Amino acid sequence: MSDLVDDPNMMPEATSEPLRRAIGERYLTYALSTIMHRALPDARDGLKPVHRRILYAMRELRLSSSGGFRKSAKISGDVMGNYHPHGDAAIYDAMARLAQDFAVRYPLVDGQGNFGNIDGDNPAASRYTEARMTPFAEALLDGLAEDAVDYRDNYDGTLREPVVLPAAFPNLLANGSSGIAVGMATNIPPHNISELIDACIHLIKTPDARDDTLLNYIPGPDFPTGGVIVEPPESIAQAYRTGRGAFRLRCRYEVEDLGRGQWQIVITEIPYQVQKSKLIERIAELIQTRKVPVLADVRDESTDDVRLILEPRSKNVDPEVLMGLMYRNSDLELRFSLNMNVLVDGVTPRVCSLKEVLRAFLDFRQEVLLRRSQHRMEKIDRRLEVLEGLIVAFLNLDRVIDIIRYDDEPKAALMREDWGRTFVRATSEADYVSPVASDEDGLTEVQTEAILNMRLRSLRRLEEMELRRERDALMEERAGLEDLLDDAALQWAAVSDQLREVKKTFGKDHPIGARRTGFAEAGKIEEVPLEAMIDREPITVVCSQMGWIRALTGHIDLNRELKFKDGDAPRFMFHAETTDRILVFGSNGRFYTLSAANLPGGRGMGEPLRLIVDLPNEAGIVDLLIHKPGRKLLVASSAGDGFVVPENEIVAQTRNGKQVLNLRSPARAQVCKPVSGDHVACVGENRKVLVFGLDELPELTRGKGVRLQRYKDGGLSDAATFTLADGLSWRDPAGRTRTETDLTEWQGKRAGTGRMAPRGFPRDNRFT
Repeated sequence: MSDLVDDPNMMPEATSEPLRRAIGERYLTYALSTIMHRALPDARDGLKPVHRRILYAMRELRLSSSGGFRKSAKISGDVMGNYHPHGDAAIYDAMARLAQDFAVRYPLVDGQGNFGNIDGDNPAASRYTEARMTPFAEALLDGLAEDAVDYRDNYDGTLREPVVLPAAFPNLLANGSSGIAVGMATNIPPHNISELIDACIHLIKTPDARDDTLLNYIPGPDFPTGGVIVEPPESIAQAYRTGRGAFRLRCRYEVEDLGRGQWQIVITEIPYQVQKSKLIERIAELIQTRKVPVLADVRDESTDDVRLILEPRSKNVDPEVLMGLMYRNSDLELRFSLNMNVLVDGVTPRVCSLKEVLRAFLDFRQEVLLRRSQHRMEKIDRRLEVLEGLIVAFLNLDRVIDIIRYDDEPKAALMREDWGRTFVRATSEADYVSPVASDEDGLTEVQTEAILNMRLRSLRRLEEMELRRERDALMEERAGLEDLLDDAALQWAAVSDQLREVKKTFGKDHPIGARRTGFAEAGKIEEVPLEAMIDREPITVVCSQMGWIRALTGHIDLNRELKFKDGDAPRFMFHAETTDRILVFGSNGRFYTLSAANLPGGRGMGEPLRLIVDLPNEAGIVDLLIHKPGRKLLVASSAGDGFVVPENEIVAQTRNGKQVLNLRSPARAQVCKPVSGDHVACVGENRKVLVFGLDELPELTRGKGVRLQRYKDGGLSDAATFTLADGLSWRDPAGRTRTETDLTEWQGKRAGTGRMAPRGFPRDNRFT
């Protein structure tokens, strides 16, 4: 064996080519295979190969909509073994989706068992579920037995499968499609069959109809889960005109009156492809993180129908305001993208407009009509050939019986017999002209076989009359088919009639035929003041030295003694209201924002502030104050740098807060004081005081700031703003307020070193 391997004559011939070209050619082959045979739907029947093979395999198993069910494992096994050599799990998942009435507008598979639900639960295993076709699937398959479409070999050449299904209705738009190929994708929403057929009939009558005219018949998608489309009409028209765009889809809800001024919101329809369980989890997260302060609770009371309950925290809130916040923060509103990238004629991928998709379907239906008509004509011709022979036999019955009875080879004798000479025995009914052209007067082999297979009980005069009636009816039908094949106007009229029949069957009178998705104007979602959503009540905010925060009901005495954890003591205590927002300034230079209404109650010790906002363990709390819009704050670091910042710019929307004062280690945030007056006073750890004009400080929204006071050793202890004419005040060691009006000695330019503090200045180097 080793000799054979080592023999260079036994090695396969080596070929070489550039790596770039080899990879490019092979990747292109893979990309084309993905695009044509997996990801993109056909514009004619709206199906991908896996869906088409599932329906065809169910037809081969005779799983009609009125018949029995078969195990899903049997169906997916047949599809995998006969037509689709991929994983059975992928096939079953595709089949299960076709059975989900919340995923497919017009289900093509009738499932029995657990096929999943709108909560996002997966279907049961294929061995537990059963399935059969629906009438919609049968409408897609109607015509396969009449040579309506081409067939091709399956993957191993042992069977034949249809290239495309005849599709009695525009399934591409009716059920939509989505897929991701290599370098391209498709996403088509479902639509209403009745509206699609009306648009098709209009397009037949007016082939050069404008895209905008079709919107009179198709106002927009019709999702299986309902909802409300709030996309502007001009945007919808642009999307359908170009084949690309998006639709804003909202849930449908109603306000339920509970009496005594109380109410709740009941959501009855959720947007398409939103899993109800994940939606509830998201809403619960909004409640927990207090991103929608007015929302108190969410409950799921759904049975077969969706029923989600949203409870407001206050009855004074406008329901539209609450829903506006929910639209912004949850999947109760989403944008469904439109990308009508489809395979035209099953070969060429192209982004098509609404009109082009409908045109492709109508052209295909005309082709199907012609093929079915031609197939029917061939069947009529074969039957007429047989009828001609049977009628000849009835007209010459005695001779036929004679030959069959006495001749050793009756078939050959019947074919040799000159029936033209004996035809004169016929009555006036014998003036029949055969549609089957023949230069001889004998019977054909097909006619002879039919005569020999005829039963004795058929040799009745009544049977002969039936044959003549059948012949006349077939001749009339054949003449009509000939006219149809020769006249395009008749063909389009026939296509219109077929579409009207489909509309009559699956239109508005069908149990699922009525439109489910409505239309409305979006309206503007405005920022709503917190006080408009929350009952205004007095509270007292208490924060301890260890950072435990709580809110006591009412305005209590600020000197009142409260309970704290062992080793803890009060640090911040002030009056506020539930509508206030509380600003927290951390030593890391970040501002955090709290809603006073969401602070922990005062019955216990409260909660650590670090659990409410993302304040790092190494950072401390510099200040805690009520947010007042329009006010300005002086912020400064221990390094002596600072600036003025507008409060409106520091309100944070997330738990992470907003970085305002930039710091370089080991500096930390030291001062946060409301700005009032015209001068700034600074005191350092070296007890030197500097007073300078407030106009020397810049107003920033974020930054390091400028130098307030220069130090040889240490850093900044405190800073304050004041009105020079009123003097600078501080508390002396005895707790008395002292005011210094003559500050000439300490006045100077910003970034100076200052002079030693006046006699009686606090030892902690603080102004307040």
